[in-house]
Amino acid sequence: MNASPLDLLSLGSEFAGRSVFVTGGTKGAGEAMVRRLAAGGARVATAARREPADSDLPAWVIAADLSSPTGSAMALEALRASFGVPDIVIHNLGGSSSPGGGFAALTDEHWLHELNLNLLAAVRIDRALVPAMVQRGSGVVIHVSSIQRQLPLPESTIAYAAAKAALTTYSKALSKEVGPKGIRVTSVSPGWIYTTAAQAMVKRLADHGGTDEHTARENILKGLGGIPIGRPAHPWEVAELVAFLASPRAASIHGADYVIDGGTVPTV
Repeated sequence: MNASPLDLLSLGSEFAGRSVFVTGGTKGAGEAMVRRLAAGGARVATAARREPADSDLPAWVIAADLSSPTGSAMALEALRASFGVPDIVIHNLGGSSSPGGGFAALTDEHWLHELNLNLLAAVRIDRALVPAMVQRGSGVVIHVSSIQRQLPLPESTIAYAAAKAALTTYSKALSKEVGPKGIRVTSVSPGWIYTTAAQAMVKRLADHGGTDEHTARENILKGLGGIPIGRPAHPWEVAELVAFLASPRAASIHGADYVIDGGTVPTV
């Protein structure tokens, strides 16, 4: 993870007394979110398929596969028992492991996996936690979507893009329902974040196309139409946006989607 230039120690008590649950928070942008929120004084829990070994992650890690109903139920039971209902829920979990080759290469199993990971994990967790937030009269929910909801890459991420589009629509619908009850809901749509998962996708596309990783990376940039600032985002940059939206500074921001893509989406 690229370190933020901000002096995290100076963040002090921005989130003091607040509890946060971040899904997929042990690597990449999720890890950056965990570290940023913890640096601001939050008590943080996260969930991932496995607990990282020898990690200094400032969070309680629940080992669970949130892409399955059973894994979600297990994680939620552990969260409630030891952490309670969090003040802030950040749905960072997501990704694509489908093969290249366009729409015809994707089986029902590929589609179901992408939907479970990128859409239904968030739906299940919200269904379990948001009613308690409503009873309490306060809470923040942030869904991490993707610019691929409107700029899909047909070579390899059709199912992922469709699931993220559904997540953004779901997030908007949830905001309209629970906003009047004291719950703020927003979504964030990053462009290309250069994480280990992004590197793995580059390798997968290179292997499928019989090219090298440099060519695969250039093909992704070509498919996106280029990134005007000339680079992918750093994980900490996405974490800063999420931290702002989770904070009281964003108290009147609700039901909106925030794009952080270096100018990749070419339209207003």
